[in-house]
Amino acid sequence: MGAELISKYFPDLSEQQRQQFTQLKPLYETWNARINVISRQDMAAFYLHHVLHSLGIAKVHDFQPGEQVLDVGTGGGFPGIPLAILYPETHFMLVDSIAKKLKVVQAVVQALGLNNVTTRQTRVEDMTTPYDTLVSRAVARMVSFFRWVQPVRRPNSRIYYLKGGDISEEMAELHKPYRIYPLSEYFSEPFFETKLVVEV
Repeated sequence: MGAELISKYFPDLSEQQRQQFTQLKPLYETWNARINVISRQDMAAFYLHHVLHSLGIAKVHDFQPGEQVLDVGTGGGFPGIPLAILYPETHFMLVDSIAKKLKVVQAVVQALGLNNVTTRQTRVEDMTTPYDTLVSRAVARMVSFFRWVQPVRRPNSRIYYLKGGDISEEMAELHKPYRIYPLSEYFSEPFFETKLVVEV
């Protein structure tokens, strides 16, 4: 399953977006050989496990031109890079505390010509600039994550968090209203049967 998997669920891509999604896997294969940001066996399912999974957020939130989005703990650039390809007029700040991961992210962003992405090596707890929307892929339990991101949230900021499995106990710790979107409602592949987007 290659980049055509993305076109299956996002049929209105421009030619440039199709090319950018097609370029993603070879770019990550090249960089991953030098700096491991994706497990070797996971590269075979790169578009399913990383790209389409990241784009699950786009099925529940329509990012707007000029919207300021923070990807917390981006790792190898997920979900930020796939979302940035899909929404070229939305600005994405990708942060991670590990420099070598951001080196890969920066190289991919540059190769794809993504002018709507900036990166920063930091911990989100040390940031103070507020963002409209926060996205992340399961970097911690939600109650910890929510505490870390308070300084970068606006009063009406939304969090879209990619999680998996039974999270009822974890969400009960938060004592905040939230909504769960099962990704199996949007994507038919078995991989998504236990995958969720949590909106807080």
